[in-house]
Amino acid sequence: MSAETLYIDGRWVPAESGETRTITCPADGSEVGVVAEAGEADTLKAIAAAKQAFESRIWVETPAAERGALVMKVAEAIAERKDEFARAEALDTGKRFVEAQIDMDDIIGCFRHFGKLADADAGRIVDAGDPTVVSKVVHEPVGVCGMITPWNFPLLQAAWKIAPALAAGNSLVLKPAELTPHTAILIMDVLDKLGLPAGVANLVLGAGATAGAPLSSHPDVDLISFTGGLVTGRKIAAAASQTVKKIALELGGKNPNVVFTDADFDAAVDNALNAGFLDSGLVCSAGSRLIVQDTIAEKFVDELVRRAENIRMGGPFDETAETGPLISAEHRDKVTRYVEQGVAEGARLRTGGHWGGEEHKDGCFYAPTVLDQVQRGMSVVVEEGFGPVITVETFSTEEEAIATANDTQYGLAGAVWTSDAGTAHRVSSKLRHGTIWINDYHPYLPQAEWGGFKQSGVGRELGLAGLEEYRETKHIYQNTEPAVSGWFSMPEK
Repeated sequence: MSAETLYIDGRWVPAESGETRTITCPADGSEVGVVAEAGEADTLKAIAAAKQAFESRIWVETPAAERGALVMKVAEAIAERKDEFARAEALDTGKRFVEAQIDMDDIIGCFRHFGKLADADAGRIVDAGDPTVVSKVVHEPVGVCGMITPWNFPLLQAAWKIAPALAAGNSLVLKPAELTPHTAILIMDVLDKLGLPAGVANLVLGAGATAGAPLSSHPDVDLISFTGGLVTGRKIAAAASQTVKKIALELGGKNPNVVFTDADFDAAVDNALNAGFLDSGLVCSAGSRLIVQDTIAEKFVDELVRRAENIRMGGPFDETAETGPLISAEHRDKVTRYVEQGVAEGARLRTGGHWGGEEHKDGCFYAPTVLDQVQRGMSVVVEEGFGPVITVETFSTEEEAIATANDTQYGLAGAVWTSDAGTAHRVSSKLRHGTIWINDYHPYLPQAEWGGFKQSGVGRELGLAGLEEYRETKHIYQNTEPAVSGWFSMPEK
């Protein structure tokens, strides 16, 4: 059986080996589709196509305004096919259809943002202090960009990379997570229909160890952008270092959600649920570490538990569901072990910790879970569980809250809840995380940079910096009246 779902050099092709992968929906195990399973040989072909396209300069020399216009057209094409894209995303991931629709809106916003930025910065003239010198700084595309994206927000994370890469004039090879390929196929279909030159955008589907690995190590790849786990990120960085290519890594987080006594109680509880359980907790910026002031901790956690127990699990098209499954049985088992380890270390299981009822037996569900009485240093506090699990820590003073929130190897995001403007300012300024919310959790803007401190990654996506990741800066110095320098003596002829 052959599936022509790889997109290489402007053509839809099967894997060279002929191998395929069957994609199933984690909500019920039903078959979603069959796609090509690429290997190293396919990725090498894609890299070669991207390299040839870049060296031909067909996209590099397309005026920036025209590149931006095409990126804007991608946004409009997704808007026209929004439900088709959302359905594909919901079936691959198991997330609720309404959540997938919201993801599509965010993706549309991302392409519009970078479409507008494409010709916004033509460089600058530098005053050399000499009227005979013309000195200017210009921006050029990096070259061939390798992109490896995760399964929790398949097209959103790809869009954060594809949009700026194309706006800047690069060529690219996209390798999405092997479990969630269908919206990557759809976006390549959009680019193909819009007339993007052959080889500028390429798609390989398959496992990271085979289809993805060459993107990190190959000398013809000039930049590797990866979103995923810390362990894999370290391997990618090590492989990329051999050719000293540019890297952009978003490696997750262990994100603190700090609640002071004077916070709006109902809003803070409600948003603590959103922080930890939105999209089944499968969010790199999830507020999985709830840090509550001790004077309200008991009341706060009791209400959190009461609300969590009423969250209804279900599949993508179950209109009564409030949250969906995990991505796979293997990941569900990992979350199960994570919670069990926390309990073994002394955490108290307040709710959850199970796979749901009989109606969930065919899916990869895990009930929203709350662990309290946790202490700094426990595995559930230190490690990213990446599931619907909230741990609860307490503090008494502002200084203790800051120290606790910063006590992590990660630094992606965090929040502070308080009605005192001074507290909000002091705490947010001292939290070492790339995004800080005050009296809110989870919203982001494509115009604002996204990324983390410490081991949450390297570089930024979105905003202005998100475009800069995909550009090189060049200084061009022109002497308009060249003359003999006279530095070295000139012997007689």
